[in-house]
Amino acid sequence: MRSFLYSEVTGFVEKDHWLPNSWIKVETPTQDDILYLTEELKVPESFIADIEDTDERPRVEHEGNWLLTILRIPIVENGKSIPYTTVPIGIMTNDDVIVTLCYYRTDVVKDFILHTRRKGVLIRNKYELIMRLIHSSAVWFLKYLKKINNEVTDAENALAKSIRNEDLLHLMNLQKSLVYFNTSIRGNEVMFNKLQSIFQEPAFRIDSELLEDVDTELKQAHNTVNIYSDILTGTMDAFASVISNNVNTIMKRMTSISIILMVPTLIASFYGMNIINYAEELPYGFIVIIIASLFFSAMAFYIFKKIKWF
Repeated sequence: MRSFLYSEVTGFVEKDHWLPNSWIKVETPTQDDILYLTEELKVPESFIADIEDTDERPRVEHEGNWLLTILRIPIVENGKSIPYTTVPIGIMTNDDVIVTLCYYRTDVVKDFILHTRRKGVLIRNKYELIMRLIHSSAVWFLKYLKKINNEVTDAENALAKSIRNEDLLHLMNLQKSLVYFNTSIRGNEVMFNKLQSIFQEPAFRIDSELLEDVDTELKQAHNTVNIYSDILTGTMDAFASVISNNVNTIMKRMTSISIILMVPTLIASFYGMNIINYAEELPYGFIVIIIASLFFSAMAFYIFKKIKWF
C-alpha cells in the first residue's frame, strides 16, 4: 500500500497524487506497488530486493543518482515466541523523489507522521527526513526497551513465587529480543556516522541540533540495551543457580528419607531371616523390634535435622 505525503507547516499531509519533493510511503507492498516503483519511478530493483531481506544490515549505498539508506526499526510480533524484533526499512532518494519501503506495518512510521502533525514539524528536504526517521527509530527502541524491562520484572516476580518453565522461556526470548535490538542499534549508529560524513556539505543543509539529537538518542538506546542485557543475563544466571540449588536440596531430602526408611527395613530384614535369632522366644519381641526401629529412625532424623538436610 502506498501513500503520498507532503510536508507543510502543520506536518505531513496526505495527497491524492505525487508532488515534487513529496514523500512516497510504501508499506506491505503489493505487486502493483513494486511495478510503480520500478517502472514509473525507476527505482533500482536491487534496492527493493535488499529491503525485502529481513536480515539486511543497516547501510548506505549509491547506484547512479539514487541513494539507498537501510535502517532497522523495532516491531512487536504478537503471538510469536520472540515478542520483539527488528526489520529493515529502506529510504530511497533521487533528486526530488523520496521513497520509503517497508514490508511490515510498524508503529515507528505511523507515530512519526502523527508527531509531525502534533508538533507542526516542517521537513525542508529529503536528508532531514532521513535523519528524523533515524531519530524516531531510536525513540521507539527506547520505548520497547522499557516494555521489555517491565516484562522482565513481571517474570522475575512470577519466578520468585514458583519456578515454571514458561517464565524461564519467556525470559530467554526477551534476551533474544535484546540481542536483536543491540545488533540493530549498533548497525544504525554505524550507518548514521556514515551519513554524517556524506551530509557535511553545505548543500544538504542539515540542522546541527537535529544531528546532535539523533546522536544522543542512538547513544542512549545503545547504552540502555547494554544495561538491560547485562541485568537480564545476571538474572538468568541467578535463577539457574536457584534451580540447581533447589534440585540439590530435593536430592538431599530424598536421600535422607531413604536412609530413615532403610533403618526399620534393615532391622526387619535381620529378624525376618529364617534362622534362630532368639527374638522369637521373647514374649514382646515384635514390640521391641518396632520400638527399636522407631528409635533408630528418630535418631537418623535428628542427625539429618542437625546437619540441615531437612
